[in-house]
Amino acid sequence: MSSAKANILAKHENDVVILAAVRTALTKGRKGGFKDTRPEELLSGVLRAAYTRARVNPALIEDIAVGNVLPPGGGANAARMAALHSGIPNTASINTVNRQCSSGLAAVNQIANEILAGQIDIGIGAGVESMTFGWGGGSLPDGWSPSVLANQESEDCLIPMGITSENVAADFGISRETQDKFAAQSFQKAAVAQKAGKFKDEIAPLKVKVIDPKTEKAIEVVVDADDGIRDGVTAESLSKLKPSFRKDGSTHAGNASQISDGAAAVVLTRRSVAKRLGLTIVGKYVAAAAVGVPPRIMGVGPAYAIPKVLEKTGLSKDDVDFYEINEAFASQAVYSVDKIGIPYGKVNVNGGAIAIGHPLGCTGARQIATGLNIAKQRSERIFVTSMCIGSGMGMAAMFVSEH
Repeated sequence: MSSAKANILAKHENDVVILAAVRTALTKGRKGGFKDTRPEELLSGVLRAAYTRARVNPALIEDIAVGNVLPPGGGANAARMAALHSGIPNTASINTVNRQCSSGLAAVNQIANEILAGQIDIGIGAGVESMTFGWGGGSLPDGWSPSVLANQESEDCLIPMGITSENVAADFGISRETQDKFAAQSFQKAAVAQKAGKFKDEIAPLKVKVIDPKTEKAIEVVVDADDGIRDGVTAESLSKLKPSFRKDGSTHAGNASQISDGAAAVVLTRRSVAKRLGLTIVGKYVAAAAVGVPPRIMGVGPAYAIPKVLEKTGLSKDDVDFYEINEAFASQAVYSVDKIGIPYGKVNVNGGAIAIGHPLGCTGARQIATGLNIAKQRSERIFVTSMCIGSGMGMAAMFVSEH
């Protein structure tokens, strides 16, 4: 074992540690289990589940950061309402953070850094998105500054995400066949994991009301399973789908992430504080890094963010037991995995966003809950999470499971 790896696995009093990481089920936007549930209710439910699992007195929570990309009314009010509704006292502060698809991870990173700096002892990094309620034209401005748009890269920030996927496929020669094969494997891995009950430990069941479209009556249901996972998907079945963004393109509904609703939360503290309070530690935050890439191929972000976090920690790509890389599109996920040279057997072992869903602000926190769950199931320690970010960025972070 390298000295860098030994150092990362070693336990220090000042470590930022994880007491619980939990997520809701991820459900299909506009038609899944959370289609009638507002984001603040999803967030409230997952915050309560997180501090309850962590066995933390909510009065000890000092700060909360919430990743949210499509915030209603500016965002922070709804998050504050959710925290209060979850049973966290008004003494805990809160903010929302928007770094697009990495927002949930940016929130966890913010809280980790507050702990490292000595500003707080206990906090929660979370993420939430209701794409049912937030997604669509209403979230767009009515225009842009012509002088800013005169800058080519500034204008490239407005390229639709699906077209950036087509750009990655075209620039780097990633065939439709390769993308469909990767997407089919995501569905197959997720279906196998779901049947085997492998997601159960990371999901907090939520009791919500669903309106029956036929009778228009509200019925109470418990949502405890991802409803976008489809069994029986093959590369051949995906090959029959029409391209979504260009007539001659290769990106379509079956090899891109799903529009979803969901939330996740991670309770963090300092190791010395956890020991003093007799709290069980489930993992450790090691490091995170965000990088910029050309906006027109924004999906390549993980190919540059992951090496940066490896460099910061002194680890090689082979020192990492497995990777959770967000599947915004198969094109960019394939490019990132191949560019770094990660074996596919180490990537998204229970499937990824193509099969499970990608509620924008939630994903970065969701991957941590999934990663800690996988590490425990496979008796592994070090994992890296990463995602591309709209407008041309990537983010990655490293964690250690202490199951």
